[in-house]
Amino acid sequence: MQGPPNTGAQGGNLGTDDPDSGRDRGDFRDDAGDDGRDAAVSEAERIALRPELPEGTPADVVEHANTGAPVTSLTDALRLAYWTSPTLLAQRATVKSYDYRVAQARAGYGPKLNYSTALTWQRDSFEQRRGRSIALSGWTSTASAVLTQPLFTFGRNASQERSSNAQLEFQKQVLRSTEQQALLDAITAYIGVLRDRASVIIAKDNLAALERQLNDNKARLAVREVTATDVQQISTRVALGQAQVYSALRDAASSEATFLRMVGVPPGDLVAPNPLQLPVRQLEEAYAFSETHSPVILAAQAREKVSRASVAAAKADLMPRIDLQGSANIGTQSAYNDNLRTKEARAQFIISGPIFESGLRRARVSEAMAANDADWRLLDASLRESRASLAASWNDWQAQQAAIASYRDAEASARMAYEGAILQQRAGLITTLDVLDLARELLVARSNSNTAIANAYIAKARVLAAAGALEQTWLMPDAARYNVDRHSDRVKHNGDVPLVTPILRGIDSAAAVGSTATRPVRDPTGSRTAPPIVIQPADKLVEPAPSPADQAPAKPPK
Repeated sequence: MQGPPNTGAQGGNLGTDDPDSGRDRGDFRDDAGDDGRDAAVSEAERIALRPELPEGTPADVVEHANTGAPVTSLTDALRLAYWTSPTLLAQRATVKSYDYRVAQARAGYGPKLNYSTALTWQRDSFEQRRGRSIALSGWTSTASAVLTQPLFTFGRNASQERSSNAQLEFQKQVLRSTEQQALLDAITAYIGVLRDRASVIIAKDNLAALERQLNDNKARLAVREVTATDVQQISTRVALGQAQVYSALRDAASSEATFLRMVGVPPGDLVAPNPLQLPVRQLEEAYAFSETHSPVILAAQAREKVSRASVAAAKADLMPRIDLQGSANIGTQSAYNDNLRTKEARAQFIISGPIFESGLRRARVSEAMAANDADWRLLDASLRESRASLAASWNDWQAQQAAIASYRDAEASARMAYEGAILQQRAGLITTLDVLDLARELLVARSNSNTAIANAYIAKARVLAAAGALEQTWLMPDAARYNVDRHSDRVKHNGDVPLVTPILRGIDSAAAVGSTATRPVRDPTGSRTAPPIVIQPADKLVEPAPSPADQAPAKPPK
């Protein structure tokens, strides 16, 4: 990479030009070195590093991530982002934690056995009307066990299970959204590196052309074919071209840093990605597809089910409950020794319920119903949000895609105009400023074409994400996929008791109020959709003005 131009004796911004600095550039560098040594930390103070990916990660992905070999294809970048993104791995662990909530809810149907033991020392003193007080003391030991089996909770346990399942489903949709965001970030970073690297080439090409023109005009100045003003004009553009190269290099370095953050390894010699495929052909089809696939909409539906289960639990809390309770106790007849023991066994059916609590439970029901109504309305909001995001991404993709051909035509025309202007300037037909303006137009046309190609690809990826289709199964159907249901299926029955849980679960579910079906949208605009952008051919964008012959009145026939 070419360094900054030499400033010579005039120095730079940090040099001796500043009379108030009191030091030269050498002093500044020495101070910076001292600060760097003071800020250095020992190896023991740095963050510990222990590379470890979750079990089930493909072996080739683990090897690639551990070696840090540069990525060359979009497929490898997507696989690394899918399997190694820290945010994505954290959300997968979060989903696993909610798997155990379902197991906890199902455990509520089974029996609970608790025990307690005590070793007690007690001393009592009894006063008498006559004589001295009597003091008794000693150690005793007791033990008890209580077995409680819920028989009928009038929907309490069933609503708790519904809530746990809905919370798990919500987290799974959050996981889908996180996965799609990780893949979208990887695509954006990949295309960003390609775009910014191409921008460096474009900036260097522009600088090289300006430098050739500067050298040519310096030679012409020697034979007085051009003036010194012409040379200075080109020198100005050359200096600006150098600054543009530095800016392009900065952007490319930033894009590579972003790539490393999103993918986990640095970019190598990236190849052009394959075109993205859409599961729909029109925007209206995309709207319908997103209603059943968008994680935003599905997460809103799950959130409404969570609060609906809270309503059922609050209503069930107004009802009684029936429990079977058995207890066994081993104690002593005396409070001061274990010489004589007592044993007790008891079994009882317990019916319990509220009688009067000053409207507390009714208020809880009303609160839960209001909260559920809010989540139901947020379902409508999620539909609007999903459609607006989908329409914006779709229209952006269509506009960017249609503009690529126009930018390419503009680039070809600008190149031909610039090359022709150089010949005309040598012949003295146009000025140097005209040539420089055409060179700038060529630079702008090439930059816009490069940006449009990148933006069109990213916009199409955003369409997939907004529709809920930017997933591993769609982008890479043959690649290994994380099975989010495997852990859930393995642990959700951990708390089940054979025969007891299925029977009591069926009884309690029959008493639970409400249903688990997805509720309809109540938004009056739920059936309305935004129209797509209309892409017209370039020759149809501007209506040609009528010619004078068309405007002239027709001559009467002879």
